[in-house]
Amino acid sequence: MRCWECRECEYRFEGETAPDKCPICDEPRESFVETHPIELDQKDKLLLNEIQSSFPLSERPFLEIGRLLSLSETEVIERIRRLKSGAIRQISAIFDSRSLGYRSTLVAFKLNEDHLDEGARVVSGHPGVSHNYRRNHPFNLWFTLTIPGTASLEREVDRLKRKSGAELSIILPTIKLFKIGVKLDTLGEEPATRKEKGPVVKGFRDAQKLTDIEISAIRALQRDLPLIEEPFRNIAEKFGEGLTQNELFEMARDFQTRGVMRRYSAVLRHRSAGFSANAMGVWVIPDERMEEIGNMMAEYAAVSHCYQRPAYPPDWPFNMFSMVHGRSVEECESVLDDISRKTGISNYAKLYSTREYKKVRVKYFTWTPEQLN
Repeated sequence: MRCWECRECEYRFEGETAPDKCPICDEPRESFVETHPIELDQKDKLLLNEIQSSFPLSERPFLEIGRLLSLSETEVIERIRRLKSGAIRQISAIFDSRSLGYRSTLVAFKLNEDHLDEGARVVSGHPGVSHNYRRNHPFNLWFTLTIPGTASLEREVDRLKRKSGAELSIILPTIKLFKIGVKLDTLGEEPATRKEKGPVVKGFRDAQKLTDIEISAIRALQRDLPLIEEPFRNIAEKFGEGLTQNELFEMARDFQTRGVMRRYSAVLRHRSAGFSANAMGVWVIPDERMEEIGNMMAEYAAVSHCYQRPAYPPDWPFNMFSMVHGRSVEECESVLDDISRKTGISNYAKLYSTREYKKVRVKYFTWTPEQLN
């Protein structure tokens, strides 16, 4: 049986051909790509390393990437097209939720194992849920929820708890952000415990007042980039709501300057890119050492996210979270153990994702909480 995936919402379908349209987001058949395991050669790995950190905001971005890697524009497009069937999820803008006036939180549910898959299906159906995983803990379903600032996170979580049949729930909003940003070493040339080489994205930004035309640009820039010579012109013409390509570029650069957009880049499917394990390290940190240890954890390249979150002792005593990605469980263990040795913190746990139910980018300004009722 062939497997297909919607590029916009990552709905998955098995069949000889893709469906006429996506039942989740109404995208046409052309938005589906066939997915299957792929082997990465050295050029693929170099390409993935390049486009996951930044992507040119220019008329001919694939031509620019080709010049950097000594590849033709056509070869770059065709390689990315092939990688879209396995290693690349999407190429689009990554926005800062708070800057857009949205609220978000990590949530953990405890569900009866017999009903876990059905409960996860209910949670994944919420348009504000971008990540949803089963993890090896009594709190066995973990997801992130992002909603417009006018809505109540607590009310949405309670509604999902009732609909999914969860027995217990904990809401874990970010108190302090020490790091956010994933960059996988697809070349595999450095140790798992290597340190970051570039700047680390940290801290919160305040909600900004956005004009209607800026919201139109956000809707366009968050769409998956088409694999053609002039993809941004295509996005502006189809989804820009009157914006020209140059206006879209100007707004994207302004968004980056203001911190509204973190970056424009590719997001990888970790397992297909060679990173088969991810561990959520959760720690009990004394308040007086929170700043010191949070900044120390953020220095590890394998740590993609590092947050201070509320603790709920005795059931949940942990107040620091560090997400680690590795090629194996052993790599993740080596990073977390190294952090423990260097910080002297021994009270911690390692939660591994044992099933991915959903992983997509948040779609902003495309739905309202009222539509869920």
